[in-house]
Amino acid sequence: MKFPSLRHLLFPVVLALLSPGANAGELVVIVSAKSPVAALRADQVADIFLGQVGRFPDGGEAVALDQGIGSAQRDEFYTKVAAKTPALVKAYWSKMIFTGRGQPPREAPSSAAIRKLVADNPSLIGYIDRSALDASVKPVLALH
Repeated sequence: MKFPSLRHLLFPVVLALLSPGANAGELVVIVSAKSPVAALRADQVADIFLGQVGRFPDGGEAVALDQGIGSAQRDEFYTKVAAKTPALVKAYWSKMIFTGRGQPPREAPSSAAIRKLVADNPSLIGYIDRSALDASVKPVLALH
């Protein structure tokens, strides 16, 4: 019996990863279209989502809204913005809660739910798939 070479097994995987549609699900950090915030840096977003800062740079209240635990978007978001794995995020919030220094962001079940909540409240900030954008919200950071 002849087995396929490793090269023949990996070629389709590498090709799929390099194809233009491989990263179709780009995440964007959003605020309400009514918000005065125009753009944020990744470190500013990380500070808001990790409870280090409760205000936007203009002084307005900033309330983070997370995707659900275990969602691919949430894992990608924290990896790209805060350089934290899901386990590190969990450990971080366990410590913050235990020491009384903070509570994790409220969660919403989907990009559509986050978009709706953020659109209705200029204090909220969330992240969604770029394909879920509409005129009710505006992107302030794209996560590549």
